[in-house]
Amino acid sequence: MDEVLIEQRGQLGLITLNRPQALNALTEGMCRTMLEALLRWRRDESVRQVAVVGAGERGLCAGGDIVAIYRDIKQGDGSSEAFWRIEYQLNALISEYPKPYVALMDGIVLGGGIGISAHGSHRLITERSRCGMPEAGIGFFPDVGGTHLLAAAPRAAGRLAAMTGLKFSGRDVIELGLADAQIDSARIGELLVALESQPIERVLAEYEVTPSGGMLRERWVRAFAEPSTAAILGSLSTETNENARVAEKALRAASPSSLRLIARLLDEAGDDLRLDLRREFRVAVRRLDDPDFAEGIRAAVIDKDRTPRWVRTVDGIGATERIDRHFAPLPGAELNFALIERGALEGSTR
Repeated sequence: MDEVLIEQRGQLGLITLNRPQALNALTEGMCRTMLEALLRWRRDESVRQVAVVGAGERGLCAGGDIVAIYRDIKQGDGSSEAFWRIEYQLNALISEYPKPYVALMDGIVLGGGIGISAHGSHRLITERSRCGMPEAGIGFFPDVGGTHLLAAAPRAAGRLAAMTGLKFSGRDVIELGLADAQIDSARIGELLVALESQPIERVLAEYEVTPSGGMLRERWVRAFAEPSTAAILGSLSTETNENARVAEKALRAASPSSLRLIARLLDEAGDDLRLDLRREFRVAVRRLDDPDFAEGIRAAVIDKDRTPRWVRTVDGIGATERIDRHFAPLPGAELNFALIERGALEGSTR
């Protein structure tokens, strides 16, 4: 079974992620297929707009295949770096795409799922959407341009999303800058049919609904504007709000080294997505060598004991130097965007 279905319906280029048994988790091959289709449609005048959906009832995409990343950490086969090289270029292409790119963010949309949706021109959630960047809980950080997106959100809200990994819905997803509008999930099929012959701008006016409420306007969220994790926790400890308690628990469970990484990445992120993706790529590759990443995946999806044992020191160095290591250049292996600039994948037969 093809893991990504590529088809043209009238003026619409439709991409369907087709791994419903794995909640459409991304692989390198899936990203390559998407990239190839988008490059082909970029110059095809018969395709006026593109849409991406997920097969099954559970969601668009749960992110990347972290079990495969765990195997790479243990075996050192380089597969994660190869995957990220394609995935990050795909993220950049989506952001720069010259035609409308409509992401149907129905159900679960996490991690890499955010990368293939939130960089698009028209990001549509539904009443079933649960969106987030949960990487701090597995010893990683919001990549695929996640630090770029969340740094552009209101400071407290962006840091809440990046540091806790909580899932958001409705108005919160829009306020974070990850989506533009909400539609009813029951009308996704109708909307796709309409897009075969009508532009998204005209179609959306008919399908858009008022988004449901959320937590980001609650007073306690301001705690995440504090300058340090300790200060945030101190502020949260005085709150009785149930959502504040959930956020505090998630923050305490997150990898301390991930939280330091996230803080620096958010501070350094700017207006240039390509620059931020290059930074994230460097940090991601370096993170493969940090024990917290393997430990986080082990606890979450390998042994599933949910009790990661985070490492406080690595190689006898201090916390600051440990974080600095992640930002060191990758000799001869930095991320570039040659594939999307050249407009073709190496070895393509199409």
